[in-house]
Amino acid sequence: MHVLYVHQNFPAQFGHIAAYLTREKGWQCTFVSQTEPGTVAGMRKVRYEPRGGATAQTHYFARTFENAIGHAHGAYEALKPLREEIRPDLIVAHSGFGSTLFLPELFPDTPIVNHFEYYYRPHGSDLDFRPDWPPDERDVLRARARNAMILLDLEQATAGYSPTRFQQELLPSAYRSKVRVIHDGVDTAFWGERQVDDRVRTALRLPPDARVVTYVSRGLEAMRGFDIFMQVAKQVYENLDGVVFLVVGTERVAYGGDLHRIEEPSFKEHVLRRDAYDLERIRFLGAVPPDVLAQILSLSELHVYLTVPFVLSWSLLNAMACGRVILASDTAPVREVIRDGENGVLRDFFDVEGLAAAAIDVLKDPGAFRQLGAAARHTVNERYALDVVIPQMIEMYEDALGRGD
Repeated sequence: MHVLYVHQNFPAQFGHIAAYLTREKGWQCTFVSQTEPGTVAGMRKVRYEPRGGATAQTHYFARTFENAIGHAHGAYEALKPLREEIRPDLIVAHSGFGSTLFLPELFPDTPIVNHFEYYYRPHGSDLDFRPDWPPDERDVLRARARNAMILLDLEQATAGYSPTRFQQELLPSAYRSKVRVIHDGVDTAFWGERQVDDRVRTALRLPPDARVVTYVSRGLEAMRGFDIFMQVAKQVYENLDGVVFLVVGTERVAYGGDLHRIEEPSFKEHVLRRDAYDLERIRFLGAVPPDVLAQILSLSELHVYLTVPFVLSWSLLNAMACGRVILASDTAPVREVIRDGENGVLRDFFDVEGLAAAAIDVLKDPGAFRQLGAAARHTVNERYALDVVIPQMIEMYEDALGRGD
């Protein structure tokens, strides 16, 4: 059995399932991506380059589609000379980051499974969730056009999946029945509470009696509530001694239009300029390797996760797998995962005082809340661990191949 994966990056969402299929089932897995060609853990990598894409002259509303066409065409051209050599039984791709639009011309009748991560909506969505950051009219109009390639993939795909119900339910009802809810999966053998290396403790400069709060985000941005977190952190350290906040993430904006609304070069700098923060109490660590992040999370008495209604971050489930007590925003799709008072604490995204009060309650007596962390770990083991989701993925693959019951 030969599966062809398509994504701009390697291995992206497909690393765990591809490694399992290669190692445990003896399947052949090939990746086409923008990364260097070669072989990794028995998986062949084919490199593609986008063939064209949006320019400054491209209409703003059409740029997402123009870029997607460039990537789809690039993948087609990279695979075209290999079509006699690479004969996949199944094609799996991330719609939006590796469209399979043209691949049926190379591999006719090959089933296609697409990962559908996010369907854009102009209203009642991430775009207009924050009234303090109203969207530009152009972005509202653009949202109606951004789904063009996703719609083509929905039409063409044999099957699809989304990581959460929230993400699946954003899709048009006409296509929803062909898209299952299957998460990418969490490696609970890796993400779990562990001993912390002395070198990590030294680098963090933590006092022996410090109570650690963690916040993790790919980019420090409005969509992940970085500014709200900073206000919460200030209220906490002004009312409670000995608390240190460890912030993991880069200064870039991964999602959203923050940089169009501010004068500063980063949203982090924008936030820091608007209040006086004790940066000995709030420490910015930048991006860190996964092994270091697991150790940082293992030090945490409380992990804060804030998001507008958007794609659920892997960092939340990683923190839960490490048995951390979670304080999170009561937003979709977080409430699919966290139940207030059962496996974490939920508060309104905008309620700085309520979030701070909840954090102080936990930090005053961490032992009294530790059962929430254990319940969070149990939730991940029960619903999101690899040994749970990989069989679901394989069943979907088999069904797409016509081998299901």
